[in-house]
Amino acid sequence: MPQPQTFAAKLTLEATTFNAQQLDRQLEILASQGCPQVAFAGRSNVGKSSLINALAARRKLAKTSATPGKTRSINFYRAERFALADLPGYGYARCSQQERAAWARLIERYLTTAAGLMAVVLLLDCRLPPQKLDRDLADYVLGHNLPLLPVLTKTDKCPQALQAERASQWSLLLNGLTPLAVSSQTRRGLEALWRELERRCAPEAPACDPAATDQPQGELPCLQN
Repeated sequence: MPQPQTFAAKLTLEATTFNAQQLDRQLEILASQGCPQVAFAGRSNVGKSSLINALAARRKLAKTSATPGKTRSINFYRAERFALADLPGYGYARCSQQERAAWARLIERYLTTAAGLMAVVLLLDCRLPPQKLDRDLADYVLGHNLPLLPVLTKTDKCPQALQAERASQWSLLLNGLTPLAVSSQTRRGLEALWRELERRCAPEAPACDPAATDQPQGELPCLQN
């Protein structure tokens, strides 16, 4: 009997940006190509790199580390229909205030200047109750007129009852927006997540304008703590 094929998104690493000048150049390239974008954001140990590798069915596309806080750049991956920006993780206590401030400025610059940003995928650890840092980022994203897509990670480590509880908690905090549930280990929900990203980046989907907001362009509070 033939084995079922494993879902695998086509992803390649296109660029790594460490500072504002490099970031601006990459965003100019994507804007000139009319390329939609999605961004992955979350805490340092939420499993962003593992999720990217699982989506692509590749082990070493995105670097993973046993030590949180290693990603200090914005990494851009190219898919067939959009570009995926992997933002630095936040909330790692051993990083200095100066480092966190630098990352905050880079992430804020991305979120407020990226043209055609169709989704900010906020990764949330299913094992933890809603954390202030995650709530701060969600408020920042929504306050800047950006489309938020919450995703519960590491669901393989949580019983069904706890998964349902976390989804309900976040739905209440996000005005009815219910997180998708995924697992990099069991591959649960990966194809559904990817199809949702493709749907949001379809040609007919309306592009958002991060500048079209009355909210102040302040610093990201979740990265300044």
